[in-house]
Amino acid sequence: MTDQRTPWGTGLTLAGFVAVVTAIAVVVLSTGLVRVHPLLAIGLNLVAAGGLAPTVWGWRTTPVLRWVVPGLIVGVAAGWLAMLALAATGAVI
Repeated sequence: MTDQRTPWGTGLTLAGFVAVVTAIAVVVLSTGLVRVHPLLAIGLNLVAAGGLAPTVWGWRTTPVLRWVVPGLIVGVAAGWLAMLALAATGAVI
């Protein structure tokens, strides 16, 4: 019998890192798109998230990538919330 414990510490660290990098990327790219046109930013964010969702969902069973999936989900959600907060305060435009 082999010892196959779940590496929670390493996995959650990876998920956290992926979440932070993804949130920063979403905010930076969305900020640039909002300056061109706000509807362009919304549309491209939805198309990108919808297009990547099936691929990312398939990763959830792969040993290392299963930790990347929650990080991506949290990062995209945090990036969208940050953009909403920046738009509400008028800091983006």
